[in-house]
Amino acid sequence: QGTILPAPSFNPIMDAQLLGGALQGISCEKDVLIEILTQRCNSQRLMIAEAYRDMYGRDLITDLKENLSHHFKEVMVGLMYPPASYDAHELWHALKGVDTEEKCLIDILASRSNMEIFQMKEAYLMQYNTDLQQDIDSETSGHFRDTLMNLAQGTRMEGYADPSTAAQDAMILWEACQQKTGEHKNMLQMILCNRSHQQLWMVFQEFQNISGQDIVDAINECYDGYFQELLVAIVLCIRDKPSYFAYRLYNAIHDFGFHNKTVIRILIARSEIDLMNIRQRYKERYGKSLFHDIKHFASGHYESALLAICAGDTEDY
Repeated sequence: QGTILPAPSFNPIMDAQLLGGALQGISCEKDVLIEILTQRCNSQRLMIAEAYRDMYGRDLITDLKENLSHHFKEVMVGLMYPPASYDAHELWHALKGVDTEEKCLIDILASRSNMEIFQMKEAYLMQYNTDLQQDIDSETSGHFRDTLMNLAQGTRMEGYADPSTAAQDAMILWEACQQKTGEHKNMLQMILCNRSHQQLWMVFQEFQNISGQDIVDAINECYDGYFQELLVAIVLCIRDKPSYFAYRLYNAIHDFGFHNKTVIRILIARSEIDLMNIRQRYKERYGKSLFHDIKHFASGHYESALLAICAGDTEDY
């Protein structure tokens, strides 16, 4: 359900040649870059980078960085990373930048599968020669840190559901929302980070039965700060990941005067996974298409690149 699919009749050598011409001319031909890099899937882009290196003896990412600027550069360079490397790259900058970008940590760690987390940690170690969990430990704090650390272990059970323990788990969650002690917060995050998705569906239903309240509303009432945001993100991602990302994109576009980093990260990371579904949820929930809203806020080649990744139907213009 992605918007970027493998290009048919793909020729990496021809693409590399066209990119070389676009990058090494007197003025950089940005339309050519958009045309090629947004219309090839990630594995094809990696083959183009290899052909480019063979042809010119240069690194394509380096050339993109040298010839482009601002947000357009971020999009084009971001497309050239394999998914796990891109996640690692985003986490590194979120942890090691001037200010820790908590929302980036939440978006990535609350939404990835065990396998994606395992690959991302390997990429992080290779790229930055340091351990992701150690960096989370040193750059964040409190129960927010503990929950991120738990998610970064990638030890969520898979496919297993046990109705008999769902009611017990729901009771523990309900108590954690009432008592709010350190121990209760630990129990809360342990359940949300380690139970399988199927199990948590039942737990959330039982929670509703016990408390008469939706789990998200209860968390929002009882907790605050990034700990609360992370817990809610985990619940929303378990229920419906495309809806979570539609909500994050809407906020990034409307709440903070277009938060470019968030928009770029979500569009690139989800482009081959579920961006079609995200677009659909966005339109259903907010009345306007994602395509329309990006067009309204971005401009120039940056806008063209985002719209090409987002893709759109005629009625989205």
